[in-house]
Amino acid sequence: MRWNEYPQNIRVRLLTSFFNRAVFSAVMPFMALFFAEEMGKVWAGTFLMLTVVVGFFINLIGGYISDRFKRKKVVVVTSTLSALMFLSMALSLLPENRLIWLFASAYTVFIITSSLGRPAMHAIIIDSTTPENRKAVFTIEYWLTNLSMAIGAALGGLLYVNHQIELFVLLTITSSCLPIAYGIWLTDEKVELLAKTHANVLVDVLQNYKVAVQDAPFTKVVAGSMFIFAAEFTLNSYIGVRLAETFQTITVGGFDIGGVRMLSILNIQNMLLVVCLTFLVNKIADRFKGRHVLVFGLLLYSIGYVVMTAADTWYVLIGFTLIATLGELIYSPVLNTRQADMMPDDKRGSYSAFSGVSFSGADMLARSTIIIGAFLMPAMMSVYIGAILIAGTLLVYSGLFIRKPAGRKMELSKI
Repeated sequence: MRWNEYPQNIRVRLLTSFFNRAVFSAVMPFMALFFAEEMGKVWAGTFLMLTVVVGFFINLIGGYISDRFKRKKVVVVTSTLSALMFLSMALSLLPENRLIWLFASAYTVFIITSSLGRPAMHAIIIDSTTPENRKAVFTIEYWLTNLSMAIGAALGGLLYVNHQIELFVLLTITSSCLPIAYGIWLTDEKVELLAKTHANVLVDVLQNYKVAVQDAPFTKVVAGSMFIFAAEFTLNSYIGVRLAETFQTITVGGFDIGGVRMLSILNIQNMLLVVCLTFLVNKIADRFKGRHVLVFGLLLYSIGYVVMTAADTWYVLIGFTLIATLGELIYSPVLNTRQADMMPDDKRGSYSAFSGVSFSGADMLARSTIIIGAFLMPAMMSVYIGAILIAGTLLVYSGLFIRKPAGRKMELSKI
């Protein structure tokens, strides 16, 4: 599809999400460092863990809200509040004695508002697509996501150390433009809103997610995705820690590359490959059946991360990062598209929020590998990651292609 062939909502959603993610990724990687410097490591770690937990539960509430109310209104309100929180964070940095309590409070509210709006944003892209163009839309969204994260990380890296106030002023201006864009160009699709079935709102929320949890195929896909994503998340947890401790420094053109720098190179390589190869790989993959593409992509992805988990040689790490990234480029559009197709029209926000469990769970699994890795040799950790990936592949494949819930038919000839 050409850009002008996309529905207006899709174009608005893709462009605004690009800037929104760039803003998010310019700040988030440095929050641990910021709070550790200002308040100490223990305080920073405890505070950030609590915000992750809060964000997870608020995301579930956001899914319910996006199904009960007009998605445009939800997105405009939450993005406006997020912009105000960036302004508050910028103002808290102006005094010589920084108002850390104001910064921390604004950051917490920002996590809440962004988590409330995220399911609605995801549901909008599904509302505005059809089964025929959904894969193309998810492909370009995947590409823009990685590009925006790379730009945001670079922007944060350039400005964080010596220009923190300027960074937050820039983020405030950028985030303030988003609700204006939503208000002008975003249109409400004629989507059936979820009816309230219980007087108690909490019971209504839980009942709504009960439907998603009882959708066995969708739950399999969410659980399987959690295991699959966990392997990628280990790059910045177990693999990163191991490289920092055991990687032998090499010198290239007078430039020393230790474990930390090697990790940065692998991350940069991953993003550059995604930005450069997404559309080429997708064009080739379109020639084959979805189930075959998914399995082949996950096979390459698994081989890459299983080897990277134990590898200590620079060319092995770079080579298998290439293999893992190619696998991700192959399987990701199929997984995202098929998962979106499984969501009922009137519960897309709730289903989108429930699917976020895969990312939260993957993050927890990845962090646990640091502890497990203290007791297992790298080779055994590779076996552990391999087992997780096999389980994830089986769950995703069975959820997408083997069974469908009652009342949801599927033409196997088209798979």
